[in-house]
Amino acid sequence: MPPSVFVVHQGANPSTDFFVAPFLSSQSLKWRRFSFEETPNPGELSGSTVVFVRYIPPVWKALLKRYPAARVVLFMDDDLFDWRAFRGMPWHYQRKLYRLAWRHQRWLKEVGAELWVSSPWLAQKYADWNPLVLEPGNPHALAAPVDEPAMKTIFYHGSASHRGELQWLVPVVEQVLAARSDVCFEVIGDRKVRDRFAHLHGVQVVHPMSWPTYKTFIQRPGRTIGLAPLLDTVFNAARAPTKFYDITAAGAVGIYADSPVYRRLVEHGRNGLLLPMDSSQVWAEAALDLLDDREKRKNY
Repeated sequence: MPPSVFVVHQGANPSTDFFVAPFLSSQSLKWRRFSFEETPNPGELSGSTVVFVRYIPPVWKALLKRYPAARVVLFMDDDLFDWRAFRGMPWHYQRKLYRLAWRHQRWLKEVGAELWVSSPWLAQKYADWNPLVLEPGNPHALAAPVDEPAMKTIFYHGSASHRGELQWLVPVVEQVLAARSDVCFEVIGDRKVRDRFAHLHGVQVVHPMSWPTYKTFIQRPGRTIGLAPLLDTVFNAARAPTKFYDITAAGAVGIYADSPVYRRLVEHGRNGLLLPMDSSQVWAEAALDLLDDREKRKNY
């Protein structure tokens, strides 16, 4: 008997692993993954559910016009339906969101598509879709205990859509590295990110990588503190607290922006720190305090 659910995504990705896969597994549903260009036998679509993860690829849209599925679902973990939310994003990223998500809203309505979202904020904004909120699950293996390294690593692993957060972190990193010689800062980014931190010693810029590679990379031992700033923007309001799972997978303590996004998972002083975004000095002092107090880090 063919699978009843087809998950269509742009290859292995965090959106599927954090949200869609855990939800489908919790429902005991039989499902298969498809990339943008892969398609099932048209006969398999009868009575099936097609779940698009963030994007609607042209090949699948054309296929469903000829062979309708019983149920179509779009999952989104960013605000993909409001063009204003894209402002400030890299231009190539804006084009991608428009081409693969924003412009398909009318078609989704025409086929009676359901909407699954990653946050209560998105559910409230698009209440007319009667969306289902999916809670994130942890796609990482448990971090193995390791000895405390002599050189401690503070890290921030943001994507190209987090350029504002990267700029905000510069004075935080400056203060921490100036105060201690046994600390380095690890960040993921391109040449622009490298140039932004070029004036600082002790900064390692790691080239962006695929999601499967990142899941292995994040569990490399030796990281001490993970940073998760989040600026108050329209786009960021729709985000989910998945960096919590990345930071804990690294065996590190997290410092998170005190926002509704991270309050979903983080309790201040119990499983991390929640700090306001109005002071880089507060973040630097909190990081230095954690570096000085191993027992406090263990308790978090």
